[in-house]
Amino acid sequence: MRGWWALVFLAVGLAFFSPKASSSPLQKADWIVVLGAAQYNGEPSVIFRNRLEAALHLYRQGYAPRIAVTGGRAPGDRYSEGEVGCSYLKTRGVPPSALYCEQQSRRTIENLTNIAPVVGKSQVIIVTDEPHLPRALILAEQLGLRASGFAVHGNFKESYWQRESWLALLARLGVR
Repeated sequence: MRGWWALVFLAVGLAFFSPKASSSPLQKADWIVVLGAAQYNGEPSVIFRNRLEAALHLYRQGYAPRIAVTGGRAPGDRYSEGEVGCSYLKTRGVPPSALYCEQQSRRTIENLTNIAPVVGKSQVIIVTDEPHLPRALILAEQLGLRASGFAVHGNFKESYWQRESWLALLARLGVR
């Protein structure tokens, strides 16, 4: 019975604390911000590639003239996520002048904190996985970023949804 109440609390909390930007229609922006995900020896993971492809689609549709790709290196990596993501987009025709490659961050809050001085007060579209987007938008709001979101859909494990739901609730409560 205790587990049931925890789920009710989570559902009510997420309904109350969810950012409004996640449900609004996508508007044109100044930047598309791709949140980093794993890369393997210079190749984006499936999740990262899906985020990059979504950003590429938005860019080609004219939603924003610039793309920022975030993400540093895991211990032992030769390449950063930002570097790999920018390389991926360059090979698909995005000019280097339209790209910014952030290469130091390892967590979502760092992705957004490090990109904030680059995008300034510009409108941004955050591209990340559907389960991750509510938390990313909450953190962006707390950092003063003018952000909307684009959710990349996929077949995500229930544990990923649960983890991100809890982290979004904690983020809304100010726990990072």
